[in-house]
Amino acid sequence: MPYGGRPPQQVSRLCEELDEKVGAFLERPIEGDWPYLWIDATYVKVRQNGRIVSVAVIVAVGVNSDGRREVLGMDIGPSEAEPFWTAFLRKLTRRGLRGVKLVISDAHEGIKAAVSKLLCATWQRCRVHFMRNALAHAGKSGRRVVSAFIATAFAQETPEAASQQWRSIADQVRPKLPKLATLMDDAEPDVLAYMTFPREHRAKLHSTNPIERLNGEIKRRTEVVGIFPNEAAITRLVGAILMEQSDEWAVQRARYMTLETMAPLSDNPIVMLSAVPGS
Repeated sequence: MPYGGRPPQQVSRLCEELDEKVGAFLERPIEGDWPYLWIDATYVKVRQNGRIVSVAVIVAVGVNSDGRREVLGMDIGPSEAEPFWTAFLRKLTRRGLRGVKLVISDAHEGIKAAVSKLLCATWQRCRVHFMRNALAHAGKSGRRVVSAFIATAFAQETPEAASQQWRSIADQVRPKLPKLATLMDDAEPDVLAYMTFPREHRAKLHSTNPIERLNGEIKRRTEVVGIFPNEAAITRLVGAILMEQSDEWAVQRARYMTLETMAPLSDNPIVMLSAVPGS
């Protein structure tokens, strides 16, 4: 991080102070229930054993039962390895993460199994990333038509109607685009998982878009550095960005999701009862 013309001793002290703050932030207890959890990865370059390698910086953002957002954690490692996801989620649960109903992420290898095993939650495959994969099977001339077709499934009001339309589309494209049809067959429960949650939340649940702005800021500021000397330097910079974002969300007057729409997701019967009209 740039510290102007400060002497090395002062820079070292500032880095130590920042490391302490970031460490405390990333290890703080997680209190209350967190029905929704978004996880996304940004890739940065770092020196390891004399080589320059690309590593994934994983960020987890949650919405609690009060409808407010917080950055819950980050880690660095191989995003396509199930042991990494298991270790990352286990760290969050040890800090107190509970009450998770839905986890939204890209289709990283192993994440679905880790979510099911450690959080007993439903996994939502990012709809935006799925569509990129789907359209790759449609050919240039067919992308617009296929995109419009699949969008009709997302436009349905109920999970049952969405599944019915999804399967109808898969059957229609199967003769000419068998790979796309197979992809749709396999992905249906994961891409449409968000449909079983409150209608008021669905626009924020079907993809990792709610944390795209945060990831964009991480990418913008890590690209200024270029190649990090070690993983500690990554944690220092990204951790500082995450603290800034959490502070910004904490002072926002408007909740990310309203109390009324969050109450039905609570495991607390008193909170659930308060959401019933006239109770």
